[in-house]
Amino acid sequence: MAHSRSPAMHNAAFRALKLPYVYLKFRVPVADLVSALRGVAVLGFRGVNLTIPLKEAALGFMDRLTISARRVGAVNTVTFDLGTIEGHNTDGEGFLRSMCGEWGYRPRGMSAVVLGAGGAARAVVFALASAGARKIAVVNRTASRAETLAREAARDTGCNVRSVRPLSVGAWQDLLGETDLLVNATSVGMRGEPSPVPVSALVPRLRVADLVYNPPSTALLRAARSKGARAMNGCGMLVHQGALAIERWTSLRAPVMAMRRALLRSLPVQ
Repeated sequence: MAHSRSPAMHNAAFRALKLPYVYLKFRVPVADLVSALRGVAVLGFRGVNLTIPLKEAALGFMDRLTISARRVGAVNTVTFDLGTIEGHNTDGEGFLRSMCGEWGYRPRGMSAVVLGAGGAARAVVFALASAGARKIAVVNRTASRAETLAREAARDTGCNVRSVRPLSVGAWQDLLGETDLLVNATSVGMRGEPSPVPVSALVPRLRVADLVYNPPSTALLRAARSKGARAMNGCGMLVHQGALAIERWTSLRAPVMAMRRALLRSLPVQ
């Protein structure tokens, strides 16, 4: 939570909307989550965001869950309305909006490879599958988690979703050679690690999205750009999932550009 840039962009949004709101960070242990949610509801909060490990823990404490939250198995946005606590997940739609906004690109008919099987990966896989992706391959260090995600997404959306384990450079080249979109939904790159994909497997026709936003440029993104591929970091997804949260809390259109400017100012210069 300490690394979160959400307060900067949310408070910029409230200023732009001329709302007398403030966005604050609170450290809440999982054991105190229910008390915290009830407390802020009584205090008149319009809503809250949750981060790991509270996203998964919150599922059982919501009065209502949106379809996206139920499918992903995580709540990142909570709204309080007439005593009802509703859990949302805006990550998947935030990713789709960022892809459309930055690339003018929609997933219908495309093929994707998603790295990871945690909450962010689940949000991206379900969002792509629900939006009409032709096929999705899930790659994860723990094969059983990738298999579970692939099975659930295929069952719930009808999309061709499978888990794969490309262990060799040649296997990566074969996999990405027939792929339109590569998404890194793991934390690899956040601490300066090498690219999670062999550089030789990256090709110009790929679009590469790394959900890491701090640092703004990871080894994967640098490698993709060096190969002529279009690449984007996780800033767009962070902004758009936050914008969706604001729209649920206020019923107003979120000022996306003001939020993006505030987020970029809060990040280290590279």
